[in-house]
Amino acid sequence: MTMKLKKALQDLMRVVIDEADRNPEFAKELEIALGLEPKPQKATSSRAAHRRATAVLDPISLAREGEDALRSRLSALTLEQLKDIVAEYGMDPGKLVMKWKTPDRVIDRIVEYSVTRAKKGEAFLR
Repeated sequence: MTMKLKKALQDLMRVVIDEADRNPEFAKELEIALGLEPKPQKATSSRAAHRRATAVLDPISLAREGEDALRSRLSALTLEQLKDIVAEYGMDPGKLVMKWKTPDRVIDRIVEYSVTRAKKGEAFLR
């Protein structure tokens, strides 16, 4: 190692050590970056930041009660709540529903999928 490189590294480390001594927040960040301390857990919910909220109702169980009952419950929800249902129950394989702006269109999709899933397996019950 050349003397210039050795001197530059020593100067750098001295600056980092001095800053860590003066600034406890910086020292804590260094410890985390070097793996000397476990990473702090975020206080937010367990769902990732990019995930949607949980669905406010189960459309499949409502579809078993009848399409009219399902439609009436869905019509009382906001567009965002409808999209939460679509996301949670996997009703958007083509990734189009999340772009829709009208609640009626989203409700139609939820009803279509819910009725189909509610009837799935009925042939084996007879």
